[in-house]
Amino acid sequence: MSDDRDPTTSSQETETRKDVSDDHLPGERRSGELAVLDDPFADPGLPPHEHRRQDIDERAAKRSERTVALLFTVSMLATIGFIVAYVAIPIDRIVYIWPIGHISGLNFALGTTLGTALFCIGAGAIHWARTLMSDEERSEERHAVAATPEVKAHVLEEFRKGAEESGIGRRKLVRNTMLGAVALVPLSGVVLLRDLGPLPEDKLRKTAWREGSVIVNENTGEPLRPEDIVVGSLTQAMPDDLDHHDHDFHAQIAKAAVMLVRLEPEDIKDPRSAEWGHEGILCFSKICTHIGCPATLYEQQTHHALCPCHQSTFDLSDGARVLFGPAGHPLPQLRITVNDDGYLAALGDFEEPPGPSFWERG
Repeated sequence: MSDDRDPTTSSQETETRKDVSDDHLPGERRSGELAVLDDPFADPGLPPHEHRRQDIDERAAKRSERTVALLFTVSMLATIGFIVAYVAIPIDRIVYIWPIGHISGLNFALGTTLGTALFCIGAGAIHWARTLMSDEERSEERHAVAATPEVKAHVLEEFRKGAEESGIGRRKLVRNTMLGAVALVPLSGVVLLRDLGPLPEDKLRKTAWREGSVIVNENTGEPLRPEDIVVGSLTQAMPDDLDHHDHDFHAQIAKAAVMLVRLEPEDIKDPRSAEWGHEGILCFSKICTHIGCPATLYEQQTHHALCPCHQSTFDLSDGARVLFGPAGHPLPQLRITVNDDGYLAALGDFEEPPGPSFWERG
């Protein structure tokens, strides 16, 4: 079969294909070659900085300054309102607030005033930052975690510039009202400390024991005679003028509860402790001086009283001194005698406060 194509034409086409193959178009790649972008994506950078109205109009800046100062002033007034409400509104006052209904007037007043005080501080700070402080954006290359001296100097210089641009030194109205609001709002927490209870004054140093108080069995309420206390036994007791039905019984018994033990006179090591007892009968506070648990686990052979909470151990034959454990003081001893009716009685109150240590204790 004959080929009708013109040899001259065929040669020209071959030359053309060769030229196209050798001089490929930009962006194309030959077989087996990786594609390489001639123009990588350019960094668009930050958009041009747009000045705020406050940056170019001092009257607008003054309005923003007054707005920030107003918010801080409202915060101060709200804090004062919190303190006034806490003092003036009775705790049992019930008010009707629509649409909530009947609620505690004190809680509503405290929540409203404290919330307003905190909100105005936050709103004032945000408005100050958005309208008066510098808002120009800058980008910096990442650097190693450990800063060089030059970087540290740069950061300090930037901090100085930021403080200067914030206007805290120039805008005294904003600065002073902010300091006043921030200084006053912690008073709300200080006032709430009052809810921890009344000050103890000297209540921790005094108990229900008085001179002549008859010692009664804590379980039966019967007065105790010396013959009721046998060697090797431990009896829990309290003053006779405490009544289980009194409203403050638990507060009083927590300080006045005692335990009686009887030792052979020759087993008592502390002469003062022996003198404060009666015929070998010793009376100690049973309230552990660590955290106030009853230290009434008694070992009659060793004369040791053990607290079950943290294993503080007291030697009742030696003035109830601490032998082991976290307790910091001996158990206070109550000086006792026998009254005209033959009952064991106290000669006064404890010389040392019973129970755990406290701040004012010497």
